[in-house]
Formats: sequence, C-alpha cells, structure tokens
Amino acid sequence: MHNLNPISPLGNRKLISKVVGPYTISEVTAYSLASYSLRKGSENDAKKKVEQFIGSSLPDVMGSNFGKISSFWIGPSQWLIEAPIEIYEDLASELSEVSMGKASITEQTDAWCRFDLKGSELAKPLSLLCNVDVPSFKGGEVTRCQMDHLGCFLICRDLKNITILGPRSAAESLYHAIIAALKAVV
Repeated sequence: MHNLNPISPLGNRKLISKVVGPYTISEVTAYSLASYSLRKGSENDAKKKVEQFIGSSLPDVMGSNFGKISSFWIGPSQWLIEAPIEIYEDLASELSEVSMGKASITEQTDAWCRFDLKGSELAKPLSLLCNVDVPSFKGGEVTRCQMDHLGCFLICRDLKNITILGPRSAAESLYHAIIAALKAVV
C-alpha cells in the first residue's frame, strides 16, 4: 500500500486562511462536488430523483439552494451538487446510483479549487477580479465568469460570504489574483 499524503490545491498539507484588512480568504476542501446533467427524454424523472436525494428542489437559472447538500445552477439542465466530503466522499457514484441512468454525472471534487471570501463590501475587490454586477446580489446568485483569464464560478452564499471555484491546476494564480485585489482595496 502506498503511503500517500493529501495536499490542498495550493500544495500544502494545511489549508490556507489569510486576513487582508476587513476580508478573510480561506482555502476550502471539505466538500465533494459532482455535476448533474439531465438527459433528453428523461428530464422529469432525473430531476425528481436528484431532488429527493438532496432534499430540496433544484435552483433556477443563476440560482442556488444551500443545505446539507447544496446545488448550484451552472447551465441549461445542469447543476453542480456539493456535499460534505466526510459524509459523501463518493458523491458522483451516489448520484449515479440515484439517477438510474437518467442523468449524466461527472466527478468534480478535485477538478476545482475553492476559496471563500468573507467580509462586508465584497463587491469592491470582486470588481477588480471579474465583470460581474456583484452590488446587485441579494444572496444565492451563481454565475460563471473570468478571473485572471480563468473560467470560474462565483457563488454568493450571502452578502458577506462569497465562494470562488476555479480550476485546480491554476489555484496559485487565482489565489494570487484574489490577494492582489483584496490588497488593492484595503
């Protein structure tokens, strides 16, 4: 048996959390992710099955539902499902079992890096990072955008807690861009 040591997207054994003025940025790895896409001809069945599994309805366009298992709209008939990794380590497999072949599921957990930004007036640093109308957010919005030339998801958990999902392969570049934006507005 190999003696493997898990590392974070930033390449460390301990997750990074940094305070920059009134803002906090934290690296998060405690959640499993899987994409869930409805298949043509079985949309209603697939939707019912995943909604039973997550315990809530799937969100509408640019929306999210938070709970023990969260869901985020990422495209037409497509959602990202998020659950605590301690309970749902193999989330994609569980979703595949539940969907009974009526949806397409893809494991996403290690494909993304996750940074949670906390603080008031998060629109200021985010305006330097992406072309998203963050001041219009009321909480629960999800959008895909470009940050530092990277395709990312911006998830507004509430007005003082925003998640950025970016490609894991570019975690250090994204982290550097976020830190630079935070420092620029402090």
